[in-house]
Amino acid sequence: MTVRGSSRRPLGTLDVRPPETAAQSTQHPFSLRTAGGIKITKPLETYLHPDLPIDPPAPASVPSVYWVGPRHLAGDDGRLYDAVADTLAGMGWTSLTLVRGRREPDEAPEDRQVLRSTVLHISPDSLRWAQWVLPDEPFHLGNLPIAWQVSARSDLASPLAQWSAYFTPEVPGEVLGAFLAALDARDQPALPLGGPQLVLDAVTAHGWLRDVDQSAADAVDPTFSSHIHLGEVPPLIQDSDPLALVAEADEAALAGWQAWAEPALGAGYLWAASFGPSVPHDLVAAFVDSLSSSAPVLRRVLPESTRDRLLRAPAS
Repeated sequence: MTVRGSSRRPLGTLDVRPPETAAQSTQHPFSLRTAGGIKITKPLETYLHPDLPIDPPAPASVPSVYWVGPRHLAGDDGRLYDAVADTLAGMGWTSLTLVRGRREPDEAPEDRQVLRSTVLHISPDSLRWAQWVLPDEPFHLGNLPIAWQVSARSDLASPLAQWSAYFTPEVPGEVLGAFLAALDARDQPALPLGGPQLVLDAVTAHGWLRDVDQSAADAVDPTFSSHIHLGEVPPLIQDSDPLALVAEADEAALAGWQAWAEPALGAGYLWAASFGPSVPHDLVAAFVDSLSSSAPVLRRVLPESTRDRLLRAPAS
């Protein structure tokens, strides 16, 4: 199915500012007299909103757990690092922590000031790796800092990555995990397989709509909140193809995939992902296949910008 005018926009720099809410109540006096004639007056609290729950809310320290959908608006549950690190550990990847800080002479170890730390996960064959770079904030996509950078190379003799992909906070951990599982399953992580149609077929199979004006490059979910686009990637996206560095202003730049969620037009992005031009299409297809899946995900923490648009069912 195709749709015209999917409101696709390049990744911008708007802030997400969730609305603030406050519980409202009013008090009415309630009086009675004791047998001795003493008048007692106490406040009687009444909710202004009749649909508020009668039972008191659960303590904030014990959050409820829900099955939530759609997953492309479900966020990362506040545990994007843990979710991805667990996936990588399960695949046998090795983790290294690089800490850069400052220490004064005669300073106690517990007083050391840590400025930045990067966690690096490396596959057993050392041909692919994933970096948790959120503390470093190397650059931003759509005004959102990069949290994970995933890279791969063709052989051990090459010190440089063949391609890289970038993911901001609130990318669902299940979706990034599917991308990494597909990457880990490949014998040659940098070998191109298939074409852009793999990516578009993956999302349209789950009901996403192709833009009739750019049907070979764009698709959007039925609520027009999440998008995928094949086109020129933002600056600083690393790729080993030399054409990515020498393209002139009047030449067509190499195309790479981008994905993002913009729950309300002009209100800022929930998350963003960008794939270098050399990222194999089948790996991007694995990412968007999970992204567009109708299967719910478990969540304790919901994004403020999408919580009213999510379907929820208590997890027993």
